[in-house]
Amino acid sequence: MPGQTLTTEAFVIEKRPPTDAFQGFGLFSPEHGNLLALQRMPRKPSGTHVAPDLFDDLSVMLESSNQGRSWFVREARVLTRRSSIGRSYDSLRFASALAAVISRNPVHEESREAVTRLLRTGFDAFCKAARPDVVYLKSLYLFARDEGYPVKQEWMPSLSEADRPAAASVLNRPLDGQEASAEAVERLRHSLERYLASSTDILIP
Repeated sequence: MPGQTLTTEAFVIEKRPPTDAFQGFGLFSPEHGNLLALQRMPRKPSGTHVAPDLFDDLSVMLESSNQGRSWFVREARVLTRRSSIGRSYDSLRFASALAAVISRNPVHEESREAVTRLLRTGFDAFCKAARPDVVYLKSLYLFARDEGYPVKQEWMPSLSEADRPAAASVLNRPLDGQEASAEAVERLRHSLERYLASSTDILIP
């Protein structure tokens, strides 16, 4: 029986430890959501082998023999490679955290377009290494909001009187206009993560 095939664009949001023959990836596709993909590793170096990396934007042809529970990479082409994220420890740390949030939380079909924009905007911002802490906080807030959780109505009012204006400033200002200290952003991030962990179904890495 022929396998099911799928051609799509996707973000690499997880890179699993390789086995003897395969490299595993978690992908997010705008049309199909989260996908688990395996790519056979060449025994000898090959100029035609494309090795996807974390945060890449890919065009892939996939094949499945188990009704889409997992996929094998037949062809892969890198559309955007964001290797500059790895040059900053904080950018890598927070970009990995954002990718892990999407990887661990299945995205409903109606939310996939918003998550696609979120990943593209977030990963591109992490490439610039300017306030990755703010990029992550904004991204986490937007993800929760777009999933239908009342973060503005519940989480924001739960903040201290001093933190409420700081949160509004961080969330509403562009990256090049940020004035909040790293300590303030860290405090807000921990607060939002605690709220999401206790009041929503979102899994935080």
